[in-house]
Amino acid sequence: MALPQVGGGSYHFNSNNFMIEAESVPQVEGPYPLSTLRHSVAHLMASAVQKLYPGAQFGFGPAIEHGFYYDFELPEPLTEKDLRKIEKEMRRIANRSPKIEKSVVSREDARKQLQEWGQTYKLEGLDLIPEDEEITFYFHGDGDVRWGDLCEGPHVDSLKDHNFVFKLQRVAGAYWRGDEKNPMLQRIYGTAFWDKEAMDVHLAWLEEVKLRDHRKLGSDLDLFSTHEEAGAGFVFWHPNLGTVRREIERYWWDLHTAGGYKPVYTPHVSRESLFAVSGHLENYGDMMYAPMDLDALPYRVKPMNCPGHALIFKDRGRSYRELPVRWAELGTVYRYERSGVVHGMLRVRGFTQDDAHIFCTPEQLADEIAGVCKLVDTVLKTFGFEYKAYLATKPPEKTIGDDAIWERATESLKEAAASVDLELELDEGGGAFYGPKIDYKIKDALGREWQNSTIQCDFNLPERFDLHYTASDGSQMRPIMVHRAILGSLERFVGGLIEHFGGKFPVWLAPTQVAVIPIREEHAGYAKGLAERLEAELFRVEAMLDAGHMNKKIKQAQKDQVPYMLIAGEREAAEGTVAVRRRGTREQTVVPFEQFLEMVTGIRDTKSLEVPEP
Repeated sequence: MALPQVGGGSYHFNSNNFMIEAESVPQVEGPYPLSTLRHSVAHLMASAVQKLYPGAQFGFGPAIEHGFYYDFELPEPLTEKDLRKIEKEMRRIANRSPKIEKSVVSREDARKQLQEWGQTYKLEGLDLIPEDEEITFYFHGDGDVRWGDLCEGPHVDSLKDHNFVFKLQRVAGAYWRGDEKNPMLQRIYGTAFWDKEAMDVHLAWLEEVKLRDHRKLGSDLDLFSTHEEAGAGFVFWHPNLGTVRREIERYWWDLHTAGGYKPVYTPHVSRESLFAVSGHLENYGDMMYAPMDLDALPYRVKPMNCPGHALIFKDRGRSYRELPVRWAELGTVYRYERSGVVHGMLRVRGFTQDDAHIFCTPEQLADEIAGVCKLVDTVLKTFGFEYKAYLATKPPEKTIGDDAIWERATESLKEAAASVDLELELDEGGGAFYGPKIDYKIKDALGREWQNSTIQCDFNLPERFDLHYTASDGSQMRPIMVHRAILGSLERFVGGLIEHFGGKFPVWLAPTQVAVIPIREEHAGYAKGLAERLEAELFRVEAMLDAGHMNKKIKQAQKDQVPYMLIAGEREAAEGTVAVRRRGTREQTVVPFEQFLEMVTGIRDTKSLEVPEP
């Protein structure tokens, strides 16, 4: 997931925990782009590391979206305390040796220089530079702080003449060139800004990100767990999050039933030959689990649901009168993600995809894609997401089908998007191996972008599976296959949703929607009756009727992020009222119980994101 560029401002959140417009903070414009500054500070950091740790080996050190990093092979593991020491050395070097100079060299001289320095990773990096590209080094400092790096740049001209601030943030492990077969290096992350206020705002934002980390909230709210016994990348949904998932699935199925989709279910394991036909084995094999022998034949767990849907279509003859057919499956798939990238619910090895496939005629294609675009819009807006859509075109390698088929599919996506006024940004080469697609990126409450829904137009799999239908003139025609996922992976979507809401789910999704709390034990009978009335209206209610202290129960309900608490005492029992307390507030509003019930029913049934006062 991409993190937003923080331009400055103090973040504020409304009562429902969504970010609202930040206060303006004057920004200092630097003489260079922020990415150039950060790249130069990465070099400054590397020179400080070499000064403090002689013999350090250097990997890569790029600027990234919100800062920079540099990978090192060092004789000892670094700690947070070491980062402060490196920062101090960085400031000393910047003050003493500010100028940054570029040097263009031959490939032979570059190799000699790196060999002289003993930088083996950099020598490997040199071999990655295309033969026709210029070889450049960048140097700063002199004397005992003279330091250079094989680098294409660009950089600022000086480390002293410009005002900027920087901070080293953390140390992590990283395999050289991202390959777990290679040595593990130490990666230092940092950031830099042209002014301190922007830095402070960004660091405050990062603290908010930590507070919303779905792994932390997953533990705090008893939502999910992962277990070493089961292996990395496999999520166990606890009852609280299972309730959230059930509500999302119910909503999903209601929309799809209304949209003419029919449910299908396909096996988790199939013969390897099925995935050879689909092209997954050839083009996606590195993401598939190893084969298992059954009946002396290799079988695989499925990485995608589409081959199974193609087999269902092929099972009998089809007429043009049946088309389009729309089949939906919440199908669990399995993909091998390297252990270094597995991350909570956001990057997993087994996940349920809200998959659907449409088989249609060429004349129906644009309307079908347009219908999916409308469905995506409905779903994403229900969860409060803004989004952007991208047209992902043919990848440069690992594809099936000829150029004419790809061009036809791409034009169909453009036509459909235009018909619903969906603006598409170009993602050159970002398509699937079997066809182009429309990808959606959503923006959450913290302004972060997440890859989400996808619509893929496929002329290739119908060809590979020899699918056909009988046209009106009796001829045999290929259907067009539209792959689409709206939520994508349920694990990833719900993990992101936890962070989007900060664990504060709206009423329709909340594991417990209402907590009923008697003031004293003698009011438990009235409180129990309120809970039973709510349960009769299909609300998820926790009746906190034990002998504990009322304030302790309120504190627990607040900790559990229950949207509404109903406090009931002698006056409320006599008058048929409740004292309503909203999540995250101390104020209570006394209203007739029936008034509260009517209000909360409307909030739930409209899937409102608000938790308003009664």
